Amino acid sequence: MTQRKVRVRFAPSPTGPLHIGGVRTALYNYLFARQNGGDMILRIEDTDSQRFVPGAEDYINESLKWLGIKIDEGVREGGAYGPYKQSERRDIYREFVKKLLDAGKAYIAFDTPAELEKARAEKANFQYDASTRMSMRNSLSMPREEVDALIAACTSYVVRFLVEPGRDVVVDDLIRGKVVINSNILDDKVLYKSADDLPTYHLANIVDDHLMEVSHVIRGEEWLPSAPLHVLLYEAFGWSDTAPRFVHLPLLLKPDGKGKLSKRDGDRLGFPVFPLEWHDPKSGETSSGFREKGYLPEALVNFLALLGWNPGDDTEVMSVDQLIEKFSFEHCSKSGARFAFEKGKWFNHEYIMNTPGDELAVLMRQIMTDNGVNPDDFTAEYTARAFDMVKGRAELLPDLWEQGYFFFKAPDSYAEKDIRKRWKEDTPRIMEELIGVLQGLDDFSSKAAEPVVLQWIADKGYHLGNVMNAFRLAVVGQCKGPHMFDITELLGLDETVARLKKAIEKIEVPQN
Repeated sequence: MTQRKVRVRFAPSPTGPLHIGGVRTALYNYLFARQNGGDMILRIEDTDSQRFVPGAEDYINESLKWLGIKIDEGVREGGAYGPYKQSERRDIYREFVKKLLDAGKAYIAFDTPAELEKARAEKANFQYDASTRMSMRNSLSMPREEVDALIAACTSYVVRFLVEPGRDVVVDDLIRGKVVINSNILDDKVLYKSADDLPTYHLANIVDDHLMEVSHVIRGEEWLPSAPLHVLLYEAFGWSDTAPRFVHLPLLLKPDGKGKLSKRDGDRLGFPVFPLEWHDPKSGETSSGFREKGYLPEALVNFLALLGWNPGDDTEVMSVDQLIEKFSFEHCSKSGARFAFEKGKWFNHEYIMNTPGDELAVLMRQIMTDNGVNPDDFTAEYTARAFDMVKGRAELLPDLWEQGYFFFKAPDSYAEKDIRKRWKEDTPRIMEELIGVLQGLDDFSSKAAEPVVLQWIADKGYHLGNVMNAFRLAVVGQCKGPHMFDITELLGLDETVARLKKAIEKIEVPQN
């Protein structure tokens, strides 16, 4: 038997921003497809017209692009199996609804919302199935003439799948093994609604996955309850032999307590749950995104990959190519994965540390601009060296600015606590002397300047800590930062001297 080409699909609905759980699903699809030389499809499931949100589809595409999850076929990319937007496939779905009706695998139901509500009120745990369908208003319980008359009168109806009772339905899952569910617990799901001439998720997915030759359906655990119905639908269409393999991924759980990760958890604990910042067109609310918070896409991908999967060893930091090479469903967990957001920051720190300064300089341009600094006022080499010097203290990109802003802005104010501790009555005089020492240097590099200044401090009998911390306070604005002489080497002699003179003029000796 010829092995099918691996073809996977990520099929989000444009009903809002892409949740980080959906991002992980897309990522696992991508890793599996690339490992097996397969195709990655992006299909937009927009059959729920009531929940459509303007801008959501563009947001999904931009998110995947930022993360480096490359799509082979989709609305933007095109492909031989389109259209890739379900609202543009109405004619296709109508054909398959008719096939089910003609084969007696589905039926038409005219029950109004009020009638359904009444049935639920009269019977505890009511579900539309073999035990109740004959008491409802549908083509199984009504005369053919009445059904035809209602259709001719354009009465709204739905098409329901006919689930045979008493059958054990086997779902063969690559993570969970064989899951057996008796059909008695399944209801006759709605497959199509005449009101908007669109199918529901259940029918559209099956038809699209078949026609697009999807080999593996990799989706979240929350879709597992629908899998038995999908198995029965493949069977009803005669597609069991070519049905895709199921993979139901573990849930992403909240960092504390029970339950799956939600936006509320992110708001409560101070982390994003969306890849990019989202501006809700209906409420006007803005939700934070990992990109805008200062995460590198490669770090976020690495972090997400390990939420529910492991490479079989203790390796944590892995490039996308390494993830592709190592990925397998054999090492996916069946249980939920807790969203340890602090670990995400750790990954981001590791990636910042391994990012060359020239790349950091490009990434920091917008942050510099937002802080009133024109990046073009500094050479690329200068900016790269500055951020290289402070990246060991950064978890997120904005931390680079917080740690290294003084390379781009001379201090206008000075930390009060450092003034009280380090700026003594004789400090201005010593700083004047230091200016003379620095101006007398033939070589202002860190390696050459440091021993000369330290020897001067020793020869004068000055307190090393007091002098060097006052020096740092004058140049940086507070007693923090990387090695002092590395700072001054990058700033240069003129800027260093200017900052010392400014501090001597502005800082007042604290009165005891």
